[in-house]
Amino acid sequence: MTQSNHTVEKIGGTSMSRLNELLGTLFIGDRKGQALYNRIFVVSAFGGITNLLLEHKKTGEPGVYALFANAENDQGWSNGLNRVSEAMKNAHREVLEHPADVSDADDFVRDRLDGARNCLIDLQRLCSYGHFRLSEHMQIIRELLSGLGEAHSAFVTTLMLKRAGVDARFIDLSGWRDDRELDLRERIQTALKDVDVSREMPIVTGYAQCVEGLMQEYDRGYSEVTFSRIASHTKAREAIIHKEFHLSSADPNLVGDHVRKLGHTNYDVADQLSNMGMEAIHPKAAKTLRQSEIPLRVTNAFEPEDPGTLIDDQPAESPAAEIVCGLDVYALELFEQDMVGVKGYDASTLDVLKRHKVRIVSKSSNANTITHYVDASLKTMKRVERDLEEIYPNADLSVRALAIASVFGRDMRGLRVLTRGLEALETAEIEVEALHQTTRSVDVQFVVGRDDRDRAIKALHDAVVAAPPSAKETQAAA
Repeated sequence: MTQSNHTVEKIGGTSMSRLNELLGTLFIGDRKGQALYNRIFVVSAFGGITNLLLEHKKTGEPGVYALFANAENDQGWSNGLNRVSEAMKNAHREVLEHPADVSDADDFVRDRLDGARNCLIDLQRLCSYGHFRLSEHMQIIRELLSGLGEAHSAFVTTLMLKRAGVDARFIDLSGWRDDRELDLRERIQTALKDVDVSREMPIVTGYAQCVEGLMQEYDRGYSEVTFSRIASHTKAREAIIHKEFHLSSADPNLVGDHVRKLGHTNYDVADQLSNMGMEAIHPKAAKTLRQSEIPLRVTNAFEPEDPGTLIDDQPAESPAAEIVCGLDVYALELFEQDMVGVKGYDASTLDVLKRHKVRIVSKSSNANTITHYVDASLKTMKRVERDLEEIYPNADLSVRALAIASVFGRDMRGLRVLTRGLEALETAEIEVEALHQTTRSVDVQFVVGRDDRDRAIKALHDAVVAAPPSAKETQAAA
């Protein structure tokens, strides 16, 4: 591959559904000739397609994968594939104008989904014999289905760009009808080996089939992992994620006109955001970019003139609170009088949480109490509680629905964020259940009632982000 001063840019699913708008801004805009190129685009599936293929990310409503996994017959998942077909066709008919392009896209959908349908039918038939277990193949099926959405969107994007006069090239990393066993590095290297980014615009699938199995390790975060690996492999000048909004100091729906675009932060803050479920980028993808010394830019795809927010590994020029966000959690509290001086309580709890795939957001402990604040469903937490009661029959266990409102910044030393935050929450008549602050001065967490989460975010934002620090605080920070 020809090395150049290029960028690798990712477009999310919601933005992809407005692909025709992006043609006149992000892809082309006022660019002409050579200015169109030196950009590699990694695309997600059109909005909602991956939910139909797997399961709904938020509601858990079953898609083709979930229907196939629990099928007593093939009617449910087959109908699910039909829904995917219609959704894909509707998506590309919204953005393609030329009848020939629409026809090519229809044929593409038919070929891929018919192939997937035949694969699932053959697998069901094979597993009707006693020697084969469907459960052993479900992860591969999940990988297969995942790649269908990105392959479709990348193919459609390429058609649209070619029609507009751009030398675009469809790069399919999904491994469709490819019997080679390649790891992710080899998959990317093979696909891009003869690409000249100075003369053509690669449109790459966000899903990449590889022996590691992206879905198994990263699940729905796979497209950002692919994106970061491509940036690292090609030694990109910059990695860019295009969203439908700016990375801001808080949810503008909560704080209104006081909201600020971040403009500049670092990977440390990005990791804290990921921990709170507000991902600027998947933490494993961020690690790849950070280790490769590639800065990340997060922009609003529909405001191409705005530089967005730069994320790199540089410290802050001066202390500042940059962002406030919140997350609903459950507080799992284990109290045992005999815990004092005894090892193993935390390890056993962690084993149970890991077994039930519960994500830990934060935790605290004292002589006889360990509290984990976790991101999970109530159903899962009841199972966790039952298992821990068997391990510690004499312990007092409780599960409470709470929320965490967090303040982040690259450097918040001397800003009295904890004190100012408590004062703001008291003024707003919000009771604080617990507090967490580390010595690194990058985050402060306020645990509040779940119903108070949004009010807490607004109060904290107004107090420590929107309001400038006092002269005394500025002097202390200096």
